[in-house]
Amino acid sequence: MELKNKKILVTGADGFIGSHLVEALVQAGASVRALSCYNAFNNWGWLDEIDCLDKIEVVTGDIRDVQLVNSLFKDIDVVFHLAALIAIPYSYIAPDSYVAVNISGTLNICRAALDNGCTRVIHTSTSEVYGTAKYVPIDEKHPLQPQSPYSASKIGADALAMSFYHTFSLPLITARPFNTYGPRQSARAVIPTLITQLAVGSETIHLGNLTPTRDFNYVKDTVHAMIKLAQCDEAVGQVVNIGTGHEISIRQLLELIQKLMNSDAGIITDQQRIRPGGSEVERLMCDNTLIRKLTGYSPRYTLEKGLTETIDWVKKNLSKYKINLYNV
Repeated sequence: MELKNKKILVTGADGFIGSHLVEALVQAGASVRALSCYNAFNNWGWLDEIDCLDKIEVVTGDIRDVQLVNSLFKDIDVVFHLAALIAIPYSYIAPDSYVAVNISGTLNICRAALDNGCTRVIHTSTSEVYGTAKYVPIDEKHPLQPQSPYSASKIGADALAMSFYHTFSLPLITARPFNTYGPRQSARAVIPTLITQLAVGSETIHLGNLTPTRDFNYVKDTVHAMIKLAQCDEAVGQVVNIGTGHEISIRQLLELIQKLMNSDAGIITDQQRIRPGGSEVERLMCDNTLIRKLTGYSPRYTLEKGLTETIDWVKKNLSKYKINLYNV
């Protein structure tokens, strides 16, 4: 399936990955309708920062609203569903919200896509559904482990979305990115947390657990992979990992960022940043065999190259971060 001239809906378009996806889709020649979460300030999140804002249609609303969601799908060919609550620590204190947005919201999206004859749905999952790796690299057959209310809500959303494929033949693909980073990511994530503290010259860095490993993907690679999946007919009905196939510990990541930023700052273990023991995902490393086989996709960015671009962006946008405040 070619995306040029297709009418495409992106939910969560105002977010980190969503805003980059919108830019890439416009560049690919698609006609984009972007859903931004309604707020009284008429703030469109990161969409306010993109260069192609005049080339897209922005709609404000909430995926929990059935009537609103159904109205979004008029004339839509393809939907990229990214809208979700994603912060793991916040899911400890507001799990009801995660069920309402991630599960019920996904139900609304799938139902509207089906009712309106949408020809392709790309539902966004997360590597957090795997929990701590039982084996590596993690392929799509790895057991799912709900180690946080967030991951539980995404497991539920993934299952519900896939049920629409099996039951109603909705042409759906579940894209499962491992940890994405890059420009516009909030400080709830570890990489911007590190960079912002170092950028203001902090002599000590506040962090949580340094031992977990992650498979980090530059945001432009994640977006490229999602578009490749949307174009792949053979991917319909499948769950597909997006990752590099490499892991790095948080401590090693810190050392690399310190090297790139010429810093020798010390480390303070901040207890409020430590997940409950049973909730910490200790190891994630992607098996990307399936996406390579289906689409020919391979990452274009090394970790060092992606971090360099991210550091440059964060330094220019420090005013957007509340550096001294722990962001859940």
